[in-house]
Amino acid sequence: MNLPPKIKSIADIPKDFKAPPLGLRSEIITKISAIYPECSFKDPSWGVLTLPECIIELNLGEDGPVDCLALHVRGDERAPDVVAHILSELGMRAVDPSSDSGIFEQDRRLRSKSFARWRSYRVDVLRARDGQS
Repeated sequence: MNLPPKIKSIADIPKDFKAPPLGLRSEIITKISAIYPECSFKDPSWGVLTLPECIIELNLGEDGPVDCLALHVRGDERAPDVVAHILSELGMRAVDPSSDSGIFEQDRRLRSKSFARWRSYRVDVLRARDGQS
């Protein structure tokens, strides 16, 4: 989302905040393709970035202005660094429910902690699903 620039946590987002669009889908695709030429946008609404350390799917929605960009991330501990690079290059911020602030951290140490919490949560969910304690 196009979050207010000065907020430090999701609790700081005003209740009446209406996020402006991030930009046109075609412009965002052009920017991401410049950062990662290996990113496939065969379907312009759903890009796929395949790297040795991770796969990131980018949900851009329908044509026109993009209100939010969803990143679906699978990979090792380097995956958050790729996300940070994409966000930094695009000049965007992201929501991260696993972080203490609720916002994706650009600080490497903090985003690594958030990623570790998410991985732990994922393991717990998979164990519960498979009937393990």
